[in-house]
This record gives sequence, structure tokens and C-alpha cells, in this order.
Amino acid sequence: MLIQGGLVLDPATGRQGQLDIRVKEGKITEFGPNLAVSPGETTVPAHGCIVAPGLVDIHVHFRDPGLTHKEDLISGSHAAAAGGFTTVVCMANTNPVPDLPERVHEFYNRAAREAVINLYTVGSVTYNLEGKQLTDFAALKKAGVVGFSDDGNPVDNPALVRHALEQAGALGLPVINHCGELALVADTIVNEGPAAKSLGLKGMPTTAEDIHVARDVHLAELTGQHVHIQHVSSATAVSIIREAKARGVKVTAEAGPHHFTLTDAALLEYGPNAKMNPPLRTPADVAAVRQGLADGTLDAIATDHAPHTVEEKAQGLLEAPCGIVGLETALGLVWTELVKPGILTPMQAIAKLTYIPANIVGLNKGTLAPGTAADITVFDPTSVWEVQPEKFFSKGRNTPFTGRRLTGKVICTIVGGRTVFQNGNIVSPVH
Repeated sequence: MLIQGGLVLDPATGRQGQLDIRVKEGKITEFGPNLAVSPGETTVPAHGCIVAPGLVDIHVHFRDPGLTHKEDLISGSHAAAAGGFTTVVCMANTNPVPDLPERVHEFYNRAAREAVINLYTVGSVTYNLEGKQLTDFAALKKAGVVGFSDDGNPVDNPALVRHALEQAGALGLPVINHCGELALVADTIVNEGPAAKSLGLKGMPTTAEDIHVARDVHLAELTGQHVHIQHVSSATAVSIIREAKARGVKVTAEAGPHHFTLTDAALLEYGPNAKMNPPLRTPADVAAVRQGLADGTLDAIATDHAPHTVEEKAQGLLEAPCGIVGLETALGLVWTELVKPGILTPMQAIAKLTYIPANIVGLNKGTLAPGTAADITVFDPTSVWEVQPEKFFSKGRNTPFTGRRLTGKVICTIVGGRTVFQNGNIVSPVH
């Protein structure tokens, strides 16, 4: 395969320029201007496009096993490929939970048969996400997990979090935490502020997030181990993480596109499709998240892709589950909301979508280095397209971005040297 004429941007190696890329036997083998086409070689025209490492998302919910009416490994991997993602990490809130090695083995066996991209999973921190007893971290790592998380069920016991950090750290893996003080989160579904008052709903203060972020960075400091903070949404949380990093604490953090794009006012327009956890916050919080991405406080961009059925989201704000789909809109939102306004450079944006998240969970992904797997995303940074949920590959249609015009469109997604998505279609049924 020869990818021709694109602007290569690889933050992991610093390589950038108008170059062709040659792929042989699933590996990247050669770069150069105007490389000659070998006999029988497939060509991928990339003129006017950016050729980047395959995107990496370390926070998705594929609902499989147990909730496959919302998403499954097939539909989720198709949605990822359509969004330019070649590697994703699935969270543990499935049924059953990946809290035993045999369940992790089953996940990888099925992923190999059904997915068109590289799928990884975390193991749960506690059995059945109950926050009571730590799982066997060593056995789960041996089975292939890339971190430990009870995402969606914050571990409330600080002693348990400390022990989790110590055990995960000894294995070289992060503890990945959803931060929310349960006593302050209970019975709340939206941010505490004017939107909540307009809707007549009890609001969730940012303090609920901030308390747990502060706790977790102090525990990481105490243990000397790595904690990763998920979907940061609060200005105070950004400041806590920034200060912790300045002290040398081993903390990394991510932001979701919805938290650097929308405020809680979106609830008044989009209703349940703007309901998520943590909730959309104020303009000041959005500005802080953007600044955190710009100055490196927030290391990565992750979608928190959370599909639900139309019927579930139609129940209204009080009953509808939290979350939105994000894999197929992420790149367009990053380019439209962060790159075009100059908040991030193209190289910075691609870094936060590729090798930086991969490094957080210890994966050798998100790079175009010679000899590595040919996981490659080709996208047109000037193409404008409209978000139309009915065309999503995901089973989920729950998005507050319906009808929004975004800049930055995926043209081709290549996994291990095989084209899996091209010009709007899945072209390889399995990876």
C-alpha cells in the first residue's frame, strides 16, 4: 500500500511534511516525496488531506456484553473506524463486569473475531463495580487489561483507592477514575446553576467533582503512583490537576468534546441528549477546560462514547440515562472548536488524540514510526459536513450535535495495513 501526497503529521516522532507512506505486511516501512508505485501496489490518494497516526480513544462504552441493544463490539468498532479511531479502550460497566480473567479473555477473543479496529479493555477496580473489594489486579493484567476503572461508579472509600493505586502501580498500570463525591451527586442530573433552576431540578455542584479530584491527586502523591482523571469538566478540577502536576504528582487527565464545546444551557435546547455525567457546566468551566487542553494540564481528548436507545433517551430528563455518542463527531469537534480558533495547533490536537492517550495506558499506538503497525487516519481538514445521527454506524443516536456543521472529515481509516473505512463506508468487515 502506498499513501500518496498527504501532509504527514506525527507528533510522536515530530515528523511532518508532504510525504508518501509505504506500508508492507501491515507495517510502516518507508517515507518520502513522490515514491514510485511498486507493481501490484494499492494506492491511497491523500492529496489535500492530513495523514495522521490512527486515533486512540481511551474511554468508550461499547455495552458488550449485557447491553447490546445499545451497542456491541461490531457496531462500536464500526463507529470508531468511521471517526478515524483505530484503537479504543472499553470501560468496565458491562454485564458481566470484566472483574475476572476469564471474562477479559472472552472479550479479547470476541474482539479478534468481530471488531474492525484494535479493542482493549480495562479491568474493574472492584468486584462487580461495588466499591467494596479490590479485584485481582495481577491476574487481570496477565489477561490483558490496560488499566483499572470503576468508571460510572466512583470508588468512595479513599483507603481502597490508595490500595488500588499501590497495586496497579506495582504492575505499571494506571488507576482510571471517574470523580464524583457520591453524597453530592445523589439525586442530581444537571449542573447546579441557572439551567437547573429554569428546569426546576436539583443541581450537581462542581464541588462533587473537585473533592474527588483533590482526593485522588493527593493519594497519587502519597503513593507515588499514576492516577488518570476522566472527563474533567470543572474549572477548579483543572486548577487542582495543574497544581498537582507542578508538584510532580503522577496525574494525567482527559477532556471530552462535549465539555469543551457545550454549556449547561444546551439542556434547554437538547434535553436528555445533553444529559451526561459529569454534567455540562458553565461558560467559565468550558473556558477552563479549553485552557487546560492548551497548556497541557489536560493531556488527552477522550469521547466517553455512551450510546443509548432512542426510547431510553425519550423518557425525559429525569428518567433518561446519562451520556452521548461521540466517536463519529470527535475529530470534527476538535478541529472546529479547538484547531480552527487557534486554541490547539494541528500537531497538538493530533497528539491529544493519538500517542498521548496511548502512552497513558501503556500502548505502543498512535505513531507513524517506521516498523510500527500501520494504523493510519486520513482526513480532510477543510471539508465541512453536517452531523446526521441517522447515518451513524453506532447504534446510538443520542447526540446534542444534530445538524451542526463541522470542519474536518475522515476519508480513510487503516488498521494494521488494511483499509477498514473509506469514503463513508466500512470496507473490511473484520480486523
